[in-house]
Amino acid sequence: MLLPAKAEVARHLEQYRAWERLMLAAPADRLARDNFESTGYTLCVLMGKRCAREAADAAERYLGADLALYFANRGTRPRRRNGARTRPTGLATAPAR
Repeated sequence: MLLPAKAEVARHLEQYRAWERLMLAAPADRLARDNFESTGYTLCVLMGKRCAREAADAAERYLGADLALYFANRGTRPRRRNGARTRPTGLATAPAR
């Protein structure tokens, strides 16, 4: 699995927090809200999360912890050890003759 560069994560997390502060200070400001949502989406993509709040938390853990601890706390499914792939349904092969 590819991991995002820590510098990129730090930059986007900083932008997210700055827009969050501006949006909370002026909730009616549409520009602040749009930019806050945009930076939240970018963090979601970078960190592989569906919620911006979870993505920000994951980014903070990623930047502050070593990689083994990051993966241990992600809660991802363990991968198969033998590397076997499953056949997609509907693509059955014809029997050998």
